[in-house]
This record gives sequence, structure tokens and C-alpha cells, in this order.
Amino acid sequence: MLLIGRAFWPKTRDRERTIDRRRCRIGERAICFPIAQLALAFALVVMAAPRLPAHAETTEPVDVALVLAVDISFSMTMRELALQRDGYVAAFRDPRVHAAIAAGPHQRIAVSYLEWAGAATQEVIAPWRIIDGPDAAEAFADFLAEQPLRRTRRTSISAALSAASNLFETLPAPALRRVIDVSGDGPNNEGRIVTIARNETIDAGITINGLPIMLARGDPLDIPDLDHYYIDCVIGGPGAFIVPVRAHDEFTEAIRRKLILEIADLAPPRPLIHRAGERPGADCLIGERMFQEWRERNRAR
Repeated sequence: MLLIGRAFWPKTRDRERTIDRRRCRIGERAICFPIAQLALAFALVVMAAPRLPAHAETTEPVDVALVLAVDISFSMTMRELALQRDGYVAAFRDPRVHAAIAAGPHQRIAVSYLEWAGAATQEVIAPWRIIDGPDAAEAFADFLAEQPLRRTRRTSISAALSAASNLFETLPAPALRRVIDVSGDGPNNEGRIVTIARNETIDAGITINGLPIMLARGDPLDIPDLDHYYIDCVIGGPGAFIVPVRAHDEFTEAIRRKLILEIADLAPPRPLIHRAGERPGADCLIGERMFQEWRERNRAR
């Protein structure tokens, strides 16, 4: 099982332990060793010690470092939050995802799970984990399944992209590719302009893929062409793509499929991705305008 944290050697406190040439005292029992035997015993203990956790820094690369940036804004119902979380849990338990990891040149990936909403809400639920086989993938899924669900206010895709980008600074292993996988059910309506954050992320060599959640709930801040918005305003970088979710029963399949594409570095077939030239470009400030209009209407009541 992979653990998160930093490994430390315990410090020896001279006031609690006295060592002389003849013996070392542990508790109330005296044990005497010749120096050579003591050195040998220490070497055996070090050799038998457990390996450092997989999060520890290593020079062994991963095929992809993936930040799962997951929307938890109030526009998502608790049922939808549960379906979204369950989709990621099911994906990391799926043998097809395990096979995609095993098919990579290094047979290991790094994953972090970030929840986001407004400009002030980005929380790392799962710091970087190295997934190097089914056991590690199952452990990651179990960890996610145990975390409580929550919702909070507003939608700042730009802040989510910035927070996700910053996570790569703590990446425990070199990565052949760096990818942010951002899900969301609405356009940016708080924080920086989303295209500025998007362009900064791409310029840093990070690919952004999207999971636009399009459930047609009639929310005043919903837009009908969220997939176009994600294509024109959110995603970018080599091989960037979206996988829309248009019904509740599509969460699990969409998340699994997207993860396999990202792990295997495959281009999705149409119609998962569309060329921008086939339609008018999306308004990348529509979320800010809609929220301002909604707030003014509420003030006038």
C-alpha cells in the first residue's frame, strides 16, 4: 500500500540512552555487543527495513503525472457528486485501467486528486501517489471511497488550473507527460479569466483535458454548449480532448474511458473532440456575465 508523507530516521536522544565501550542499555535490560557485532546488527536492521513509500522522490520516471481536478460546486447535486466520485473509484479498480498502466514503458503513473469550486476553494484530497500495479490502484480507489463528499460556492476553473499546475512542483518522480484532467458542470464565473490560466498552463508544458458535465438541469448558470466552451476556453496542449457526460448513467464509463486515453496517450475518436473551425467560437467570458446578471436580478427582487 502506498502512503503519503515523508520518511524520517528517528533521532537518538543522548539523555535517554547511554552508550559506552562495553554495552548499550535499552529500557531496563542491558545488552552487550562487541563493536563488530553491533555494526553487523545495524546493517541487518537497515537491510530489513521497509522500502521507502512510493511517494518519496525517485529518479525512476512515470509515464504520466495526472492531476484529477474535480468540481464540487453547489450546482452539482449530492447525487452527482457521489456518481462522480464513484466513477473515479470504479475506474481505478477496473482491470482495463490496470492494463493501460502496465502497457506503458515504465508501467507506473503518478496521480493526485484535487477538489475545487470557487477561487478560494481548492483542496488536495489525495496528494501524489505512485500507481505501479493493481494493488496500488486498488489502494488509491479505497482511499478515495473513504473521503467525505462536500459542496461549496462558485466556479473558478482558472483557480483550479493554477492550483493543479502548482502540484507538479511537488511531483515525486520525473514524468514523461504532465496532464490535468478537469471536470465541471459550468463555465468559469469567479477569479481570473479562464483563458489566461489555460494559456499559462499550456506554456508550462502541461496538457489539459476535460470532462464537461452536461445534465440539462435548468440551472440559471448552466450553458447548453458546455462542451464547446471546454474545447475553446479550457482544454489545450498536445493531444488535448474532452469526454462529455450527458446523463447520470454515463459517469462511470466516461471517467474510465478518459483515464485509459490519458494513461495510454491515445487520441480519442470523434465525436469526443471537435475542430473549432466547424462552428462559431465559444464566449469564454459567458460565465462571468451570466453570474453578474443573475446577481443583479436577485438584488432587484
